[in-house]
Amino acid sequence: MKEILQTIIENLVDNSEAVEIKQTDEPSSVLLEVKVAEGDMGKVIGKQGKTAKSIRTVMKAVAAREHKKVNVEFID
Repeated sequence: MKEILQTIIENLVDNSEAVEIKQTDEPSSVLLEVKVAEGDMGKVIGKQGKTAKSIRTVMKAVAAREHKKVNVEFID
């Protein structure tokens, strides 16, 4: 799951080396914390949060295939 999210985020930002994703696994859920460069945060979140919402939707679909719940958080 982390690899899929990393691919999506790296293709959105200018500074792909600054992308950090921390994955915390629990029995029935996964927490993914995303950190990007300060100037790229707006690209990841998008206008009115639409890009972030779309990323979360895709990740929920991926998690559903593994019978888990996922939470994607964007950290400043």
